[in-house]
Amino acid sequence: MNPRSEPAQHAGMRASNLSLVLGEVARTGPASRARVAAHTGLTKSSVSGLVTDLIHAGLLEESAPAAVERGRPATALTLAPDGAAGLGLEINVDYLAAVVTDLSGAPRYHHVVRSDNRGREVAEVVADVLEIARTAARSAASQGLPLAAACVAVPGLTVDGTVVRTPNLGWTQVELAAAIREGTGLEVELENEANLAALGEMWFGGHEQDGSPPRDFVHVSGEIGIGGGIVIDGQVFRGAHAGAGELGHVVVAPDGPRCACGGHGCLERMAGQQEILARAGVETMADLTRACEAGDQAALDAVADAGRYLGIALASVLTLLDPAAVVLGGAFATLAPWLSAATSASISHHTGATEPPPLLVSGLGSDAAVRGAAGTVVRRVIGDPAAYLAQHTARRVGSS
Repeated sequence: MNPRSEPAQHAGMRASNLSLVLGEVARTGPASRARVAAHTGLTKSSVSGLVTDLIHAGLLEESAPAAVERGRPATALTLAPDGAAGLGLEINVDYLAAVVTDLSGAPRYHHVVRSDNRGREVAEVVADVLEIARTAARSAASQGLPLAAACVAVPGLTVDGTVVRTPNLGWTQVELAAAIREGTGLEVELENEANLAALGEMWFGGHEQDGSPPRDFVHVSGEIGIGGGIVIDGQVFRGAHAGAGELGHVVVAPDGPRCACGGHGCLERMAGQQEILARAGVETMADLTRACEAGDQAALDAVADAGRYLGIALASVLTLLDPAAVVLGGAFATLAPWLSAATSASISHHTGATEPPPLLVSGLGSDAAVRGAAGTVVRRVIGDPAAYLAQHTARRVGSS
């Protein structure tokens, strides 16, 4: 074991201060060193040294003088647009997606591949994911964006890099993180797609009130499967076994059809995308949207029925958690003009609430989970730049 190059206490303090400085710039936008010092409580000399390290690592950059402080021109610190980037990947029932996000959270690459992944061999799906990941990595490299890590959104329960189960894909105990790490050379994290969609919505969805994103809400991912992401005080609630938010498997019709999870009358079977399309007599979401816009009664009835079942499931969620809002994502966001009224009425009927929490429409739609995945990576860099600096140094040493 190599000896420490500095005392543990000092190393921990430096890591904390690096995070403090980078986080301040990330939160407030362009800022002078003096302003960072004033807002963080650090001395100007300390901020200067920390900023130098962050600039050398490619996480901050200084612009031309943007303000005058005490008679002297002050340069502005900003997040480096070509600094650390995050790779977000998503495996869903009927598509695969990749997004590269820069340090500010702005998407710099986005690609979606339509693919029915049900019944496919895991190895085939992983091979396709690796292909879109490598294509995304090439795009990042061509833009001068160093990828810090990858995060993968999966429609099921994940624990420590393993897909424990995904009922709609039929996967159990798949060591997915290791496979993608081996194929890309990146550190890889797995997370439930509904949780990542909730985070993506909070960070990038545009629901700010007084300049701040919502802190307590439930995000409903409406696709072929239905997931729920629960955010409490700005943090995703995962539960004791990482299984919180399985809204799609809340029973809303006990005598209903059998679900892939083994239950009967789950919300997915009553209000999932496939069920809505079948009841409306159309094949695609585009067909359904056109039918609703044209006033087709079968389509309108199918969407309203799904909205009522969704309201039944949400009534219990709202009674238990009392969130400030519900965000409709995925297909539910697309269908919100014809679904929201039925959902709100159903919630009121089953809770007795005269003013239930507002139903907000996702600003990201089906991109919420993959955006949340990429955002998770860059926010981890901002939260712990010392770890990234160590990685950055190791890469330079390894390439010399």
